[in-house]
Amino acid sequence: MNVGTDDNDHDDHDHPGHSHPHDEISIADAPGYYDLMETAVRELLIERRLFGADEIRRQIEVLDSRSPALGAKVVARAWVDEGFRQRLLDDGRKGCEELGITFYDDTQLIVLENTPKVHNLIVCTLCSCYPRPVLGLPPDWYKLKPYRARAVYEPRTVLEEFGTHIPDDVEIIVSDSTAMVRYLVLPMRPAGTEAMSEEDLATLVTRDAMIGVIPVEYRTEAA
Repeated sequence: MNVGTDDNDHDDHDHPGHSHPHDEISIADAPGYYDLMETAVRELLIERRLFGADEIRRQIEVLDSRSPALGAKVVARAWVDEGFRQRLLDDGRKGCEELGITFYDDTQLIVLENTPKVHNLIVCTLCSCYPRPVLGLPPDWYKLKPYRARAVYEPRTVLEEFGTHIPDDVEIIVSDSTAMVRYLVLPMRPAGTEAMSEEDLATLVTRDAMIGVIPVEYRTEAA
């Protein structure tokens, strides 16, 4: 579900002003709450013999086989193939399946396109729901409370902390992932890439661009 637009509108939601201190978005190396919880639940399931260690290992191998390279492949195809781009926007899951990307759960994938007038940002305010079949595991900062909370009520400020400046005349739309609905950002194709192949374009696309915290950048050697 879409949870809001940029922080210029946050007064409508009874959020406090920006004069208060807040936690910075940071990446922690130590295991977080969800990492510890996953370990505890996994060990309990094995102990109760509800799942076997081999079955869990196979599922982990499936997860490990997924990476942002899959999502980058999808984005690059959408940039060079207008028909595919439209099918992807109509049904993200079916679009990904066209490229041989399988889904191991029942989640719906909605692809949100960035334009010169709209910038999309993805968050999961309750936990860390994320399009894992196409991006793999989420980054640590995506799971942290400062990002999950602040991305909703001050997205423009959060994006600045990632080094992304969004002009005031560009609307920021924040979409909140759920257990059944996941989102993927289709970033804008950078200028100067018209002669690049689909494979080379895919190398420009990063995980963070498909979450919406940074744009896709391309710099020529002369730049």
